[in-house]
Amino acid sequence: MAFPDGRLLAAHRGEIHVLAPDGWVHLGRDKPAAATWLTREAAEDWCEREGWDLHLLDQVPTRD
Repeated sequence: MAFPDGRLLAAHRGEIHVLAPDGWVHLGRDKPAAATWLTREAAEDWCEREGWDLHLLDQVPTRD
């Protein structure tokens, strides 16, 4: 997961998604240059601080 200027991103198999008010939105394959990688624990802490449901971290879309 990454954190670019107040937004949470998730990477799965090379695909990047951003957490938006209506759920995860696909961004493509390139992480924004300003994004900083986070651990799962740090992403959970971010969700708690920002008021997001922690279960959203388990709902990142997959393209299998």
